[in-house]
Amino acid sequence: MAEIMLQIAGRPYQLRCRDGEEAHMAHLAQIIEDKAYQAQRSTPGLTEVRTLLFAALFMADELNELKRAAGRQEQLALDGDDEPTARAVEALAARVEKLSEALAARAADA
Repeated sequence: MAEIMLQIAGRPYQLRCRDGEEAHMAHLAQIIEDKAYQAQRSTPGLTEVRTLLFAALFMADELNELKRAAGRQEQLALDGDDEPTARAVEALAARVEKLSEALAARAADA
């Protein structure tokens, strides 16, 4: 077993993982760190636990949207029409961009 030190939301975490999985774990930790930073920027003064809670909610929201989009794309593929798929992807991209702008605006106001 390998040991790795991860930094998430400003706090170090020492974990064990399978040998050779260190880079993957560091990559996953960076995703969490990015979401924690996003939460801290959008709502300053969060406790560590609430920062991680919001990071988890951001990731769950993204995962849920990806699953829904994948389900829509699968259904559209079964229907054989690519035009609705393109519209669905564009709508998803617009939603992600709108969310990003809202978070940036909240951070600027803080």
